Amino acid sequence: MAFRAFLLVAALLFLLTCFHATASDPSLLQDFCVVDKMSKVRVNGLPCKDAKDVVAADFFFSGLHLAGNTTNKQGSAVTPVNVAQIAGLNTMGISLARIDYAPYGLNPPHTHPRGTEILTVLEGSLYIGFVTSNPGNKLFTKVLNKGDVFVFPQGLIHFQFNYGTKNAVALAALSSQNPGVITVANAVFGSKPSITDDILAKAFQVDKMIVDRIQAQF
Repeated sequence: MAFRAFLLVAALLFLLTCFHATASDPSLLQDFCVVDKMSKVRVNGLPCKDAKDVVAADFFFSGLHLAGNTTNKQGSAVTPVNVAQIAGLNTMGISLARIDYAPYGLNPPHTHPRGTEILTVLEGSLYIGFVTSNPGNKLFTKVLNKGDVFVFPQGLIHFQFNYGTKNAVALAALSSQNPGVITVANAVFGSKPSITDDILAKAFQVDKMIVDRIQAQF
């Protein structure tokens, strides 16, 4: 009996460990937890407002049919729909984004520290890829056409490039209400204050003048 009880406890601990390892956001403990934007409470997530004050508009967003402005250096635009846009997404563990690409537009290498991304191409074609973590740093790439779907694992650097002469549009779903985004070039070369050029020159094995030139772009 004691051994059987030990096995049961071990199995339960294993299941709990798996749950914490795979969950991106905390699980729901009620029907919903709409963000209370007036609350001063700081929690890992966002505080809930009283359920009696919740309205349908708390679960609604309009505008994803509108193309983003791609007249920028990268030629791409991301329209996010996360907990900042829909208060009712709080504790739901999901969000999405529309991504527009001008011809030869790029959604530059970036990561989502808190969410896995699944991308669906709605219009056009994209060359996409992601890189595995150290020490392998293996690059996986694919050409996606309209209707194709691809998954970018949580936390890994990935990108999308519109190699065509027409606009492209994609819809990304993410496994977090606030997946975050770290654009590699912006973080490394555009930090405030700047990372010293000595450090970056050694990290990238280039001359400091090259680093200074790149930093000036950000």
